[in-house]
Amino acid sequence: MRLVDVVEETPFSVSSNKVRSALTILGIVVGIASVIVMVAIGQGAQASITNSINQAGSNLVMVMPGFGGGGGAVRGARGAALTLTEGDAQAIATQVTGVSGVSQERSSRQQVIAGANNTNTSIMGATPVYQAVHSIQIAEGQFVSANDVASVARVAVLGPTTRDDLFGVGATNVVGKRVRINGIDFRIIGITVAKGGSGFNNQDDVVYAPLTTVQQLLVGDPHLSQISVQAANANDVAAVEAQITTLLLSRHKISNAASADFTVLSQSDIAATASTVTGTFTIVLASIAGISLLVGGIGIMNMMLTAVTERTREIGLRKAVGARRNDISMQFLAESVALTFLGGLIGVLLGIGISAAITAFAGVTTQVSIPSVLLAAGVSIGIGVVFGYYPALRASGMNPVEALRYQ
Repeated sequence: MRLVDVVEETPFSVSSNKVRSALTILGIVVGIASVIVMVAIGQGAQASITNSINQAGSNLVMVMPGFGGGGGAVRGARGAALTLTEGDAQAIATQVTGVSGVSQERSSRQQVIAGANNTNTSIMGATPVYQAVHSIQIAEGQFVSANDVASVARVAVLGPTTRDDLFGVGATNVVGKRVRINGIDFRIIGITVAKGGSGFNNQDDVVYAPLTTVQQLLVGDPHLSQISVQAANANDVAAVEAQITTLLLSRHKISNAASADFTVLSQSDIAATASTVTGTFTIVLASIAGISLLVGGIGIMNMMLTAVTERTREIGLRKAVGARRNDISMQFLAESVALTFLGGLIGVLLGIGISAAITAFAGVTTQVSIPSVLLAAGVSIGIGVVFGYYPALRASGMNPVEALRYQ
């Protein structure tokens, strides 16, 4: 039996019972679509986080409060402890070489009210250096100035998402209006250019205010929640990171680096950690979705075994006129692969459509990659081979005489 004969005959065999074939490949469709969607969500999250890290600035080294590691009975959560001071930032600016900017920051989450609208967003206490270090661009108005910091001014710069939440999507002439934060009136002096991101990575869902205003009026504490240091060039990042660690250990009078009450991370460190986490997240999601593929494969095997039983006399007749074992097994294996390939193809298209719908209607970033599509198609064909092998082997092993007697 030639291969071309098998290819020509397979569509007729598969379509002889359309309803049963359709129900059988439904499991493969659901399984492949689930894998495509789960991987797209995972890769979308990874791309979104990586983009947010890159958008935060260039050649950045972040110093955060909290214990970096080592022993001890009680550990402060990273970012929650208050161990960084303005003196630390000034020491880094004056004593660490290869630094082009040091930004003192204090963040807090507050309810912001404008008229009848309100939103819960991040309040970032910043100095003018923040704009250059984090590559903030102003769409309207201006950023926080040195005078604003010195005078503890009640002024605010809104990110575009916060502006949309408080004044409507794309609202204009917002500069000069007022918002209330923690019961205090703030005058809006600027709107930033959108940087992108979603969820907790949304860098546009923020209100910038003078550092001193946030420290004195909103949180009532002079400590810093982060110091962002910009290295002069990419080659200086590692040296700057090491100098900062040595300097702060000395300033905080800590002899063992494992007991440090701060954490120093570069952008590449954060990107690598985020990539590892999102990669694991993607594998877990894809594995869960893969269970439905296993169920679909079992459905394929069940259908093929039923087909072998129904076509027993046909198998006997073929063998009686000279068909070999390989011819019979190849025919049933081809039908199994055809079913799973068709299911895989529909599943890929459905998965791409669902991923696009999630991005459009739920605002969750998804990313369908060519490798994931090729992998899904390969898996669907592999399922056809694996779960079609036993029925094909059973059909090819039939005795032609007994097969012809089968009623």
